[in-house]
Amino acid sequence: MSTAFDPTADAGMSGETTTEDVFATAGATESESGRVFTAEGGDWDQLVAEAVANRDERIIVNMGPQHPSTHGVLRMVLELDGEYVTECRIAIGYLHTGIEKTMEHRTWVQGTTLCTRMDYLTPLFQELVYCLGVEKLLGITDQVPERATIMRVLLCELTRISSHLVAIATGGLELGASTVMEFGFRDRECVLRLIELITGLRMNNAFIRPGGVSQDMPSGFQEAFDAELPKVRRGLRELEALILENPIVKGRMCDVAYLDVTGCMALGVTGPILRATGMPYDLRKALPYCGYETYDFDVPTWDSSDAYGRIRVRFGEIHESLRLIDQCLDRLHQVGGPVMVTDKNIGWPAQLSVGADGQGNSLAHIKEIMGDSMESLIHHFKLVTEGFRVPPGQVYTRVESAKGELGCHLVSDGGTRPYRAHFRDPGFNNLQAAAAMVEGGTVADTVVAVASIDPVLGGVDR
Repeated sequence: MSTAFDPTADAGMSGETTTEDVFATAGATESESGRVFTAEGGDWDQLVAEAVANRDERIIVNMGPQHPSTHGVLRMVLELDGEYVTECRIAIGYLHTGIEKTMEHRTWVQGTTLCTRMDYLTPLFQELVYCLGVEKLLGITDQVPERATIMRVLLCELTRISSHLVAIATGGLELGASTVMEFGFRDRECVLRLIELITGLRMNNAFIRPGGVSQDMPSGFQEAFDAELPKVRRGLRELEALILENPIVKGRMCDVAYLDVTGCMALGVTGPILRATGMPYDLRKALPYCGYETYDFDVPTWDSSDAYGRIRVRFGEIHESLRLIDQCLDRLHQVGGPVMVTDKNIGWPAQLSVGADGQGNSLAHIKEIMGDSMESLIHHFKLVTEGFRVPPGQVYTRVESAKGELGCHLVSDGGTRPYRAHFRDPGFNNLQAAAAMVEGGTVADTVVAVASIDPVLGGVDR
C-alpha cells in the first residue's frame, strides 16, 4: 500500500507535531493512505488573525476591489509597516465574464463580438489576434485583401493611441493632477470619433472579421482625419509639456516601481514596461504581421526601468502610431479592391451601407435575397445562423497590443464553433510584477506602480 508524504520524515522526527513542523497548521486530516495536508492561500481574515495572534505591529490594508486607483475591480491586500509596504498580494476574478467559455457556444464570426469586450480599452487588438488565428486555421491568410489589412493596421494604431491616452490620463488623476486627466480624455475623443466613423462604434466594435473587415472606409474619411489628427498632435504636445519635465511628476515617478529587464523576463512582462528597461522588443518588428515590416516606424525605449520610463515610452509610441496612421492613409488612396475574402463560403454575406436610419444592408442586397434569389437567401441564412466550418487543428497567434504581447490559442474540431479559445492578455501577465514593484515602497508608491502597469481587469479576468 502506498504511503502519504510525511513532512517530518526527512528531519528525523517521529511524526509528532513540534514547533518545527511547518505543516501542522495546514489543515491535516487522516485518511486510509495516511495524513493529508491541505494548503490554503492566505486571505484577509487569515492575515488579520495571524497578525493578532503574533501581536505584530503591522497593519493589513485591503485596497480594492472598489478603489479609484485600482483600474477597475483589482484587489490588493497590503501588509504595512508604518507607511511602507512589506507584502502585497494581488486578488483578481471580480470581473470574470466567462467570455472564453461562451465562445465555445457561438460561431467563429460571433466570436469577434465576445473577444472585443475583454480589454475594453483595446477591443480592435483582440478582434485582430482572434481573426488572424481563424484565418490561419482556414488557410486563407494570404487571401485577405490588402486594403483590409491596411485598415486593420490603421484601426489598431488608433486604438493604441486611445489606450495610451487613457493610461496617461488616469495615471495623472491618481497623482492628483486632474488637468492631465481632462487633457488626455479630450484628445482621446478625437481618436474615438475617427474609430466611430470607420466602425460605427466607439468601443466593442466587432469590425474586424475572419477574412477581412465588415465594410470599407466611409466616404470623406480623409477630411475627418485631416480635421482630427492635428488636434491630437497639438494636445499631445500640451500633455508632454505638462508632464515630462514637471518636478512633481518626476519626484513621484522616478525610481518608483522599479523592475529591470531580468525581472520582466522572469515574469513574462511585455509592452511598455519591458521597453522602459531599454529592451526594444516589439512584435511588430520581431515577428511582423499585417505587413508591419513594410512600414517605417521605430520602437521607443527608455532605460530607467521605473514608472517614469513607462510614461515616456507611451508618449513615444503615440508619436510612432501617428506616423503609421499617415502611412496607412496614403496606402488607402493607392490600394483599392474588396475588404473581405472573395470566398462566399467564408465572407460575411451582408453588404452594409448607410441608409436613412444611418445603418443597415444595401437595398439591392435585400432585394436580391428577399425577392430575386432563393439560393442567396438560403446561403445568407445558413452562413449567418450556422456559420462556416473550420478544419481541425490548433493555432497560436500574437500581436503587439498597447499593453504588450496579446496571444490567442484556438482549437478547432472541424465544426462551426471553436472547440477551445484562450487568450494571453498582457495585463494578466504584467500584474504578476505588482508585488515586485510595490514591496519596499510606500502606499503612495503603490498607486503609481499600478498606474504604470496599466491593467484592465476585463482582460485580466475574461
